[in-house]
Amino acid sequence: MAEGPRMTAAQLADKLLASEHADVLRQSVAWMVAELMEAEVAAQIGAELGQRSPDRVAQRNGYRARSWDTRVGELELRIPRLRTGSYFPSFLEPRRRAEQALVAVVQEAYVNGVSTRRVDRLVEQLGIAGMSKDQVSRLCRGLDEQVRVFRERPLEGRYPYLWLDAKVERVREPGGVRHKALVIAYGVHQSGRREVIGLDVGEAETEAFWREFLRGLRARGLTGGRLCVSDAHDGLRQAIAKVLHEASWQRCRVHFMRNVLSVVPKQAQDAVAAIVRTIFAQPDHASAMTQLHEVARMLSPKFPQVAELLEDAAEDVLAHLHFPREHRRRLHSTNPLERLHKEIKRRTRVVGIFPTRDSLMRMVGTLLAEQDDEWQVSDRRYFSVGSMAKVDAFEGGGDTKELLAQIA
Repeated sequence: MAEGPRMTAAQLADKLLASEHADVLRQSVAWMVAELMEAEVAAQIGAELGQRSPDRVAQRNGYRARSWDTRVGELELRIPRLRTGSYFPSFLEPRRRAEQALVAVVQEAYVNGVSTRRVDRLVEQLGIAGMSKDQVSRLCRGLDEQVRVFRERPLEGRYPYLWLDAKVERVREPGGVRHKALVIAYGVHQSGRREVIGLDVGEAETEAFWREFLRGLRARGLTGGRLCVSDAHDGLRQAIAKVLHEASWQRCRVHFMRNVLSVVPKQAQDAVAAIVRTIFAQPDHASAMTQLHEVARMLSPKFPQVAELLEDAAEDVLAHLHFPREHRRRLHSTNPLERLHKEIKRRTRVVGIFPTRDSLMRMVGTLLAEQDDEWQVSDRRYFSVGSMAKVDAFEGGGDTKELLAQIA
């Protein structure tokens, strides 16, 4: 985005006085916050815009756009970007939208007559007692639009890595409370930045639901998949094989270890876990595969089920070893999504039972939109640009044919 000349206070006044349709208050606020951002950035980097200074510690790198809701209406901000480090305006509160969503969900429960004494106390603590239904409706509409834009935004560029997972939330419906599957797609862009690229709520984790979810990502522009990480849920596994057929599949190692230990007597679990972990300590795919077969042979006499699980999942749990060494530690499990789930749980357990499906989507969608914003303004990348370039050299097509054969 071009930087362009900055408008002085006198120029702004002349412009407003010359226009019979000017929104004086709104444009004045917009000018004021733009000047505040410029002053904050100048103080942070040690130099004004275009100034040469020995105290300068960073270079500017254009601007990024962001909407900001204010009492004078929605303003389109141009937030300065830096080549090194990051800048976040002091007047923008991180996670402000997520807190609004929590207020909206709790208040919606209140006005719909499904509140409990706990919700009543929370409403009072939040200081929102006395909000009318119209106020709640306006707040919800604004948040819903933000979530819609976030969920439907085009996906530009390639996303070599994709994590998929689901968690169960409770929603009140006519006839009682129902469990819903809240599904999230989390990806790493070719630039090395991580993003939340998909969110939906379904009745259950069926293959049909997952398939439509993945097709929706495709329709928005998801391309370049090299590795998809998930647990071994049958519906999800089949949907991945059918929709993301160009990508290899990595079975979450954490979930796999739980499955292995579930067929081992408690007194032997520590020893078996230690032996199995020697597989994952190997430096490359070939040596890990050799070690896996050796461990399976060793455990087969006493723990035949463990040996069978290892042989059946051999390529699935080692697929990440086909990729750059710098990435492997973060590719072998769904742990990146687990951290998001913990943050979601911290908010959703306040509500307990959501009054509607839309209120669940509103709460989680605004939280994830805020998290995504923070990732985009951060100077830290999940993977470096240099290491991401190595992914393009990956020639393997994974074991998609074998996977399709297994689930046919």
